[in-house]
Amino acid sequence: MRLRNIRKPSTILRVVLVAALLTTIGLQHVTAGALKVRWDIISVDLPPTTVNAGGVAYADAPNYASPSTPFRLKLTGSGTFVAPSSGHSTGAVTGGGTWEIFLGNTSTGQGGTYWVTEFVSFQFANFQLPGLIDLIGDTTQRANGNALLKIQYDDGSEGTLGIGCHGPGAPNGIVEGVIATKDYFTFWFSESPTPTLNANRTIFHVE
Repeated sequence: MRLRNIRKPSTILRVVLVAALLTTIGLQHVTAGALKVRWDIISVDLPPTTVNAGGVAYADAPNYASPSTPFRLKLTGSGTFVAPSSGHSTGAVTGGGTWEIFLGNTSTGQGGTYWVTEFVSFQFANFQLPGLIDLIGDTTQRANGNALLKIQYDDGSEGTLGIGCHGPGAPNGIVEGVIATKDYFTFWFSESPTPTLNANRTIFHVE
């Protein structure tokens, strides 16, 4: 092989290589500043010392025709999202669950499944204090805070899902449970957990 026949990279090739390198560096920077978060609507062994996946939570919307019987949205669900350091919304999401609408305690017959389509916001408060038995994830990754996600219902309607986790050691101001929208319905009143009801609890695990 004669050395003089080896050609130097063209200017165009050098530009492409530099651009690829800069893109890779940029992606590494974004990834380094991002948080990968798992969310769950949970069940607990009462008293609430053992955390399990597969719980239910309710959120209410007003029924002005009969204020004592609000519309109630029952949700199950879990999933993951990536919260970028930029704070921008992303499609880096997985998961979903089931939904059912009640009028008071009576099912309306409307229900099905939903899935998450977009991450909107995550506000990390702090990591939780030890003490719970966690059957979902790493106990050191349990976190308090709130998240907002866009969701799609299987009947063609769209909405949002808000998740709040006020676990051990959480600062004041965080609602425990879920809120949601579905078309024009505003299920903006989360039902609070009680010591005797295994419902309306959530959890985050942050990597």
